[in-house]
Amino acid sequence: MTKLDNTVILITGAGGGFGEEFIKQLLEKGSRLILTDVDRQKLLSQAITITSEINQGKIIACLQGDLSTAEGCQQLYEQVRELNISIDMLINNAGMGLYGRIDEVPMMEWQKLMQINLLSPMTLTALFLPEMIKQKKGHIVNISSLAGWVGLSGMSPYASSKFGLRGFSEALDREVKQYNIKVSVAYPFFSRTPILKSKAYGTLAENYQGFPAHLATNPADVIRQIIKGISNNKLHIFPDKFSLSIYLLKKYLPINIFKLLINNEVE
Repeated sequence: MTKLDNTVILITGAGGGFGEEFIKQLLEKGSRLILTDVDRQKLLSQAITITSEINQGKIIACLQGDLSTAEGCQQLYEQVRELNISIDMLINNAGMGLYGRIDEVPMMEWQKLMQINLLSPMTLTALFLPEMIKQKKGHIVNISSLAGWVGLSGMSPYASSKFGLRGFSEALDREVKQYNIKVSVAYPFFSRTPILKSKAYGTLAENYQGFPAHLATNPADVIRQIIKGISNNKLHIFPDKFSLSIYLLKKYLPINIFKLLINNEVE
C-alpha cells in the first residue's frame, strides 16, 4: 500500500478539472501538496476556496509552471528544489487536447500537445527520479487516457501522446522496481472537464458536435478510483466502467467500439 497521509505530492495541471479533484481528495487523505499550473493566479484562488472547505492536509505551495517547453519543466523543477523539500510522489496530470486531421491541425499546436502530454511527464520524471532513487522510495503517476489504448479519428496526436505515456510508464516500472519506486498509469474515459472543449480544426471540425455530454463521466468519481489504484500500487488503473469495458472489448473482441457508442469511425 502507498501511504498518502503526510505524503508530499507534486501535481501538475492542478488548476484543471481532474487537478481540482486531486487537490480535494488528497487533502482529505492528509497529503501535503505542491501545486502547479500555467495560470498561477487561478490556481491560488482555487486553492484558497478548497482549503476554506477542507481542514485536512496542507498545500505547501502554488507554483507557476508552463510545461509546453523543456525549459518550463526545468524551471518548475528548480522552483520545487527551492522549497527544500523532497517529493514523495509526482502526479503528471497536465494535459491538452485538440481535434482534427493531422495535416489540418497547425503543426505548432500538435507539437505543443506532444510536449505537454508526453515529453513533460518524461522530463519531470527524469528530473525528480534521482532523489527518489537516493531515498529508495517514491511513486510516479501518469494520467493517460482510454485514448492510450484506442485510437480515434481526429485524435491522432492526442492518441499518440497517450499511447506513448502508456509505453513510458510500463518501461519505467521495470526500470525502477529495484529502488522501491512505484509507477501507476491511469486510463480515464472522457470526463466532464475543460478538455472536452478543446479546439477543433479543418474538415473534421465542420460537422463535429463535440463529445456527447451524457456519456462523459464525473471527475470526482474518476479521481476517487485513481487514488484508490495509487494506494494499492496498481500499474494500470481503469477508473470507470467505460474505460475498463472498452479496454476489455478492444483486447478480446476488437470491434468498432466507438462507432457503436458515439457514431465515430474506428478502424
